[in-house]
Amino acid sequence: MSKPTLLRRLFPSLPLSVTVLAFWLMMTDSFNAGQFVLGTVLGLVIPLFAARIDREFARIGSLRVLPKLIMVTLWDILMSNLRVAGQVLGDEDRLESGFIWLPLDIGNIHGIAALTSMITLTPGTVSVALSDDRRHLLIHVLHIEDEAGLIQEIKTRYEKPLMELFP
Repeated sequence: MSKPTLLRRLFPSLPLSVTVLAFWLMMTDSFNAGQFVLGTVLGLVIPLFAARIDREFARIGSLRVLPKLIMVTLWDILMSNLRVAGQVLGDEDRLESGFIWLPLDIGNIHGIAALTSMITLTPGTVSVALSDDRRHLLIHVLHIEDEAGLIQEIKTRYEKPLMELFP
């Protein structure tokens, strides 16, 4: 493998630099010289740090699971909204909220990130922490009826397809 050039070391990812600048300008909601300069500096510095991170590249496996996974997630978000609305409007004393540890079989960090996002997007559950060894995910649940059942549901509906998508 050849040694990276000085230009490549200073600017490891022009697309990332441009993306950071564009998002900075959108987030600040103003386009002036000061924001442009600050966005440019961020666009130049962030890729330097990102290039030094020992990162895993997103390996994409089978995309055939993606349409069904999206539909399952959207359905679960809809149904969870209805269930949580009923729980919140109902008797609060009946709610049994708490934390559960979800054992993970998925090892790809991008798959884990997608899983945590899907869990957090579904009302009534929030991803709280990932263990240092990436083998367990702490989840807060608004109402726990069946911990083992919830764990199995998450593993079947989300983790298993994500393992195909992110091998």
